[in-house]
Amino acid sequence: MRVRTERGLPDRRWLTVPATRTVLGVIHNVTSATRLLDVLAVFEGDPRVRVVFTCTGSSELDGGVAEFAAAHGLFLIPWERALAQEFDLAVSTSRGGDLEEISAPLIGAPHGAGYNKRLSRNPESGIRNPESGAGAGAGAESGAGSGAGAFGLSGEWLLHDGEVVPSAIVLSHEEQHARLLRDCPEAAPYAHIAGDPCADQLDASAPFRTEYRAALGIRPGQKLLLITSTWGPDSVLGAAPDAVRRALAELPYDEYRVLAAVHPNAWYGHGGWQIRNWLKPCLRAGLILPPPAGETWKAAICAADAFLGDHGSLSLYAAARGLPGLLASFGADTVAPGSPMAWLGERLPRLDPVRPLAAQLDGAVALPSAAARITSRPGRSLALLRTLCYRHLALPEPQFPCVPRPVAVPEPAPPGTPVGPALYVDTRVTGREVAVRRYPAEAQRGTAAHLGADVHVVADAAEPDPRLRALADVLVARPGADPAEVLARNPGCALVAGPGPRLVLRGGRVFGVPGAVDPAPAASALLALLGEGLDPEGEFTLRFGGAVSALRLLRAPAGEADPGFLGPDAAQ
Repeated sequence: MRVRTERGLPDRRWLTVPATRTVLGVIHNVTSATRLLDVLAVFEGDPRVRVVFTCTGSSELDGGVAEFAAAHGLFLIPWERALAQEFDLAVSTSRGGDLEEISAPLIGAPHGAGYNKRLSRNPESGIRNPESGAGAGAGAESGAGSGAGAFGLSGEWLLHDGEVVPSAIVLSHEEQHARLLRDCPEAAPYAHIAGDPCADQLDASAPFRTEYRAALGIRPGQKLLLITSTWGPDSVLGAAPDAVRRALAELPYDEYRVLAAVHPNAWYGHGGWQIRNWLKPCLRAGLILPPPAGETWKAAICAADAFLGDHGSLSLYAAARGLPGLLASFGADTVAPGSPMAWLGERLPRLDPVRPLAAQLDGAVALPSAAARITSRPGRSLALLRTLCYRHLALPEPQFPCVPRPVAVPEPAPPGTPVGPALYVDTRVTGREVAVRRYPAEAQRGTAAHLGADVHVVADAAEPDPRLRALADVLVARPGADPAEVLARNPGCALVAGPGPRLVLRGGRVFGVPGAVDPAPAASALLALLGEGLDPEGEFTLRFGGAVSALRLLRAPAGEADPGFLGPDAAQ
């Protein structure tokens, strides 16, 4: 859906609510828009203030802005019309575009975890331009700044014709003020330390970890690995694209879930279809890939057990929540020296391309002290930002408090393909205990040190890849299927699991699985017991999916192929 943006502000006689102040929210791309809404929460519940939005058009990566505006119900006006009108206040969470042309006092805030990127407007500097070379804007004519300072803290981004453009420069920490004083002393008097609203929201969301995990489909006993990828060639997707596949290949399928939070600039720079198409094999292997414009990444940080990241803000936020982490890539040349991101990059271990990933995650480093480097005003950001905004509006603040609210629980993912992934299964028999670990077959490449020497394949009887179906030792029958027919059509199959709680071996033996036990891992346990030359009938302990449960295998009487011998409650 496209947003009609050719309109300007409507005449006040057409408005229902007679607000006395108008604020302009300045959007550069979807990334800045999401943080802008975090900041503009300071106006919640106040009918004296209305907020309208515009997009500078200065970013080559502003795809999706119109859709974002429509989805969030933003009143969006064209940039040219915004420049032709006066506002009581403007708020921007980026520095691109001709911000000096706005007829309003401007509050400039960061769109990430502080000011960490070393970026230049000059394409010959060798330092990545956050607006991809589009737009001149503040500092373009001043000659201020060498490009070595952080994006948003140097004169290159803050000055125009020698004058400071923002009326207020929002900082989250005192250390940023020291860098501002060093790199653009003219702007230092305009600095306001107001904390980080996103960090505060993550803190407020922490008690709801259980709800977030349930919404993301994380079962009890499972671990969630969060992979965070910023944008650009030094990101995880750009520099270490195999990291996502490798996580899915090496981490046990039933014990781990993997979620990739990909920067909106990557989504809109390539197109959502392209990102999903590149990751389609990973999606079939169980990858969770939330859309770029929502807040699922915040819920995922609260729900995760570890992270694999890069030099993007999400790595800092994840570390601040106390998650142990590894770096799959790190664009050191684009990180501002002395910034919290540089500090993080010096302390987190790098992903080794050879060592097993599970062992590396066991040695991942937790840096909860990162929280104190992101914000020096924990829990107070929205209150401080509201005071700053209302001072510029010359309005008394509302009487009710302005506090961080937890992120919404994500919507459950829509149903995917009806066919689950084919799995390599590694089993270990110790006495009367059987351990079953499964790994997505499609994700495997070359030598797989994480797999045992004697693995077997489990696949859906309707597996569309004939190669995997032919390799399968165990096929999971579709509802209503005849196991004998499944065996006849697949001569390499040794055992059919289901339908219902029955396991049918080639040769005619049938075992029942009473209780609420998934027949697929039960089938793998049965194969393992037979492979060890053991009598598979009786009580066993099953280690599977991070849990321990009882497994009972009952052999059907000779000639009995229906699970009815288990009793009326067992038939499915």
